[in-house]
Amino acid sequence: MLTVVLGLAGALVYGAADFFGGLAARRISALRVTALGALSGVVLLVVGTLIVPGRWSPEAVLWGGISGVTGAAAIALLYACLAIGPMSILSPLTAVTSAIVPLTWGLVTGAELGTIAYPAFALALVAVVLVGFVPAKEAVRPTLPGLLMATVSGVLIGAFYILVDQTPDDSGLVPLVANRTVNATIMITLIVVLAVIAGRRHVRAADAPLTVIDGTHGAPHALGAEATAAPARDGLLRASAAALRGGWRGGFWLAVGCGVLDALANVVVLVGLRVGDLTIVSVLTALYPAGTILLAALVLRERIARLQWVGLALALAASAMLAAA
Repeated sequence: MLTVVLGLAGALVYGAADFFGGLAARRISALRVTALGALSGVVLLVVGTLIVPGRWSPEAVLWGGISGVTGAAAIALLYACLAIGPMSILSPLTAVTSAIVPLTWGLVTGAELGTIAYPAFALALVAVVLVGFVPAKEAVRPTLPGLLMATVSGVLIGAFYILVDQTPDDSGLVPLVANRTVNATIMITLIVVLAVIAGRRHVRAADAPLTVIDGTHGAPHALGAEATAAPARDGLLRASAAALRGGWRGGFWLAVGCGVLDALANVVVLVGLRVGDLTIVSVLTALYPAGTILLAALVLRERIARLQWVGLALALAASAMLAAA
């Protein structure tokens, strides 16, 4: 029963983290959200190690660090595939794959489950698809690159659960600290590299010779028009800069909240793996879109589709069956 509660709690907190991350990404870039979230998660987890005792061992750091690499790659692929779309297919595909991988691993490595657990897993996987379904008026067929990225992202998310499950029971939060540290390092490095590339492109564009589109010898007239428009343009730039600063501040704190919630979800999942079974925790955690859509309905007044309501009902039924298994 406790494993089921922890699995569902992990899903809801992950979903809340995604909700905050989605709001933050509307104001600042998704990469910045990921990097800030990773940094805030590191701070929270380091403080947590002072409260929750854990042994720093090579195994804990190694498995935690590797899970940080898979997590960073999974997030990058997830954002990339969702940008291609359609989300209504690729999002549930990622979630289902993230559940199937550890489920298969657990069964292959000899996990002992009751008879009722198998139909419960099947019901839960159907629920994952329906809960993660994003209705679209103009649905398009997914492309092969999108399907591949969504599948690989799901595999890497599933690998995260398997890797964390390998960590020693006495390591406390140490594996998660290693995970977040590696994740933050990768994302910050990626942002710096992209900023350098963008800066070089901007310099090349600024150094390029001025091209006169107008074929007449009207350069003095053009400069005069530019000078006349300068005050209005400067006022617009100042207003835009102020709006960006406000958006950055809001996005910053939303990203920090996203990182804190994501780290808390990792802690919940880690506890679930320590006290329970990998297969149950991973399948129930794959229901994380439920937390996102519920918050979107409560905060943003977004409508929940009928199929998503069906998915939520099936998820509750599957959870009850797993609790009884």
